[in-house]
Amino acid sequence: MADGMRTQLVSAIHLQDLELQEKPVIKAQDGKDKDSASNPTYTVEEAVETIGFGRFHILLFLIMGASNIVEAMEIMLLAVVSPEIRCEWRLEDWQVALVSTMVFLGFMVCGVLAGYFADRYGRWKSVFGGFVWSAYFSLLTSFAPTYGWFIFLRSMVGCGVAGVSQGFVLKTEFIPAKYRAYLLPLATIFWMLGSILIIILGMLVVPTLGWRWMIRLSVAPSVILIFLFKFIPESARYNVSAGNIQAAVNTLQKIAKMNRASLPPGQLVEPASSERGNWRLLLNPTFRRTSLLLWYSWFVASFAYYGSVLSSSELLEKNLLCVTNADAEHQVKHRLEDGLCYCIPFGNSDYQTLLISSFGEVALIPLNIGLLNVLGRKLSLTVLQLLAAVFFMLINICTTMFGFTVLLFLLRSLVSMNFNVVYIYTAEVYPTVARSLGMGFCTSFSRIGGMIAPFIAQVLMSQSVIKALCPFAVACVICALTNFLLPIETKGRALQQNH
Repeated sequence: MADGMRTQLVSAIHLQDLELQEKPVIKAQDGKDKDSASNPTYTVEEAVETIGFGRFHILLFLIMGASNIVEAMEIMLLAVVSPEIRCEWRLEDWQVALVSTMVFLGFMVCGVLAGYFADRYGRWKSVFGGFVWSAYFSLLTSFAPTYGWFIFLRSMVGCGVAGVSQGFVLKTEFIPAKYRAYLLPLATIFWMLGSILIIILGMLVVPTLGWRWMIRLSVAPSVILIFLFKFIPESARYNVSAGNIQAAVNTLQKIAKMNRASLPPGQLVEPASSERGNWRLLLNPTFRRTSLLLWYSWFVASFAYYGSVLSSSELLEKNLLCVTNADAEHQVKHRLEDGLCYCIPFGNSDYQTLLISSFGEVALIPLNIGLLNVLGRKLSLTVLQLLAAVFFMLINICTTMFGFTVLLFLLRSLVSMNFNVVYIYTAEVYPTVARSLGMGFCTSFSRIGGMIAPFIAQVLMSQSVIKALCPFAVACVICALTNFLLPIETKGRALQQNH
């Protein structure tokens, strides 16, 4: 009897094993098996998308937008202060151009270092350190006793601004995918505000207190921003890539609380990466063509943007415009019988022209957003660069002062939008482990364009306006054609964590 019961029990166990083998795994509603459903996980990308847009992103937009104000003031200061230092130290054209070149040299050298630092040690530290560095050396610039000290200190300012530019990466990594094409172009408003602020400071302060006090007052926004920056957390994507999962969770929880949202159910699980800050990732087979083409695109973006800014400043300062209804102020040319006229400071009408052209940087933001959402990133770059080439050549035509202002206004809009799109594409195309370094390399190549632009716009311009404008137009056309070779379109794509 006992043997019979034992046989039945063994048969029952064997039959149960067969049923378990044949029975399919029961799927949860989200496509995972029951074990996964009982222990769900999520990534930073899923958390960012689930939290959505809210109060945190408004705070992020305002504070990081203020960083664009600071960056714009430091860069645009060169266009306003050039006539003043030319007069004070009796500088030649090439010496004035060298000031801008040294700023961009500092930016170029420190751009890669700032990107490496941001990928290895954090975006927040890179941006905050850049604020402190640039504010300190900008203040020292106002006390420069000689031309040599001035260009050295401005190059140090450029080095600090390289760290500040990593704020774009920090901001991008917090914004949900569907909002990036709307929020990131709107950041141009803050760059415009910085440009306008430095021009107004020049208009009000330079004639009475001089350019040194203008620089001292321009440091004030940097100091204020240093204290506000404590409200911005470190990137959760960076923390995950560095293996600091708990810090990423704490950041996401704070953001969810501010937005009155909740995180996805389960635990944040995402592998750390030992390849953070590895420059070889930028030239591996996946990204080699993208990196090479982006480096040239950034070169052209900077070359064209600062070419438009410095060209307008030079044309106004030296009255090289072909103006059909020139007033007495704009009939005085920059060369006199006894040589160069060193002291032709900006008049009110010149400041007003620069002010109006600065508004051009935001005038076509709706068009920029439309292009990004309809045409995508790559085709938007092509359209904007071709139009910029056309308007560079139109500046050379004879027109009224109002006509020149309109042309300059539209040119500034186009080159600004082009710069904005290339920023967005770069932040989207690279993975988190190399995003800051990729941005750092790109900004460094862009500063090569910034270094060359002054010698075209401020030196060659004195010899021939058309010869000075042609290089900018040709560079834009070539870049527009090479954009078709970019292999990746990032429109609507999630930010990648690893390559």
